[in-house]
This record gives sequence, C-alpha cells and structure tokens, in this order.
Amino acid sequence: MIRFIYFLSLFQSYVSRLPKAGETITGKKFNIGFGGKGANQCVCSSRLGAKACMVGKVGNDTFGTGMIQNFKENNVNVDYVSTTEEAFTGAAPIAVNDEGQNSIIVILGANLLLSVEDINAAESLISSSKVVVCQLEIKPETTLAALKLAKKHNVKSIFNPAPAQSGLSDEYFTACDYFCPNETEAEILSGVPVKCIKDAEKAIEIFLEKGCKTVIITMGELGAVFASQENKTPVHVPATPVTAVDTTGAGDAFIGALSYFLSTRPDMELQEAIRRSTVVAGISVQKPGTQTSFPWRKDLPDGLFK
Repeated sequence: MIRFIYFLSLFQSYVSRLPKAGETITGKKFNIGFGGKGANQCVCSSRLGAKACMVGKVGNDTFGTGMIQNFKENNVNVDYVSTTEEAFTGAAPIAVNDEGQNSIIVILGANLLLSVEDINAAESLISSSKVVVCQLEIKPETTLAALKLAKKHNVKSIFNPAPAQSGLSDEYFTACDYFCPNETEAEILSGVPVKCIKDAEKAIEIFLEKGCKTVIITMGELGAVFASQENKTPVHVPATPVTAVDTTGAGDAFIGALSYFLSTRPDMELQEAIRRSTVVAGISVQKPGTQTSFPWRKDLPDGLFK
C-alpha cells in the first residue's frame, strides 16, 4: 500500500500567454478538476496498479464531495479522508499557456486543518504501508509527523518539498528516505541556482550534507539527477523528448510513478525506477489537464512493468 497526503480542487484556464502583473487577458478554455500534489501523486500511482490510500481533509462543500468521489473512481482508499465545517476545500487556480507552461496559485483551505493528531490516528495505516509520500501543502509539522512515523515503522518515505519553504529545518531532510524536489524547489532550499544538470549536482551535494539519504531532483524535459549517501556521484537520467501540451502535474506523475515502482519492485535499481518514472511523466505532458492526463496501466506498454 502507498499512502499520500494532501489534495485540492483545480480551476484551470488555457491562455495564449501568462498575464503580466496587473494585466487582464482573455482565455481560450476553462475547466474544473481535482488535484493537489498528494492527490495527483496518489491517483497516478493507483492508475499504474498500486494499492493507494489518501490521508487528508476536505471542506463540507461540493468540491469536497466531488474530491472523495473522484478518489473512489480512481480506486483510492478514502477511509482516512475527513470532512470539516471550519474551512472550504483547498483550491488552485491555474493558467496554462500555448507552450504548455503553467502558473499556479494555491489556496490551502481545509488542508491546513489536517493535524498531527490526524496523522497519529493513521499510524496503523502508515505502519502497514510500503511507501509514504508527503508534501508541504499542509502544515509543515503535520508533514514531519508523517515522515517520522514512517521512519519509526521502517516504511520508505518520499518527501516532495512543494511548495518549497526557505529555512526548512534539517529534520525534514533526515526524516525521509527520498528527497525529491524539482529544480525550482531545489534552488530555494539549497540557496544555489539550479538551471542545468551541473547546477543540480551542486544542489544535491548540499542536500546530502544536510543528511538526506537519497536526493532526486526532477528537471522537466532534462529528466532527473540523483545521488545517495552510498554513492555521492550524481547520475543524470535523461528524459525522452516529447512535445508538451500541458506540463501541469508532470512532477506529480513522476513521483506517483516512482512510488509505484518503489513499492512494487523493490528489486529494481533506483536509476531504472527513475527512468521509467520519467516515461510516465513524459506521457502525461502530452495531454491537457492534470489527473486527466495521467495514464492507466492498460494504456501503457507491458515493457514498462517488466
């Protein structure tokens, strides 16, 4: 079982270009979907065939009801998803331009009410999981509590530090097994520019010095770079070139796929798991939308799972 934290509703606008500060532009298309990093990662992993479970909190509103139903339709266990009257379900307005690049604003809402107590109440679930995946779109102390519980029970954990917060305590780096930021998050958290593979290698060195066991920096169309305490020489895993339609959720597709391979194929070399995860992410950017772009296992080549 793979366990994830956090979700929200997405309001996605398609535009010729992203607006400048103070500018109003006309969009081409608008849709409402379901998302949030934890939810996206969860759904992607479930579609690949993992037994996935979500832990989170929604508002007692239409979006919360729809979110829970969407999880069920994607074969995700929602036994640990609770509803609150104290806040609306989290939301994220997104703009996507003609090149597939996006701009996102996150309003956390009910996600901020997910507490350490909620995590502790899910301890039996965490202890029986193979992988726990956490992000920073809930209270940081709640995320840390989940990582510590996973560590207590020797459960592998992936920490996706998004949205990145400068000054993050070193506890977060040492509590997880796989520290997985994208280039922007790596730059914020390392304090060094991350624009190319060489930059990523420098950031990885900093994260390893902070105590990370394994660092994986996703680099969009450049693929990913990783290293570990056991092998500190960074390895670049290139991505297969594709024509992007919408990059929203690509990083989540990568982490969802990675969690799938880590949980179902513990015998697989990490480099190969990363390579296959970049393939899944590459497939996702070729369709519009976020979760709607994530592939189901039946639509993928068998070789990806052998």
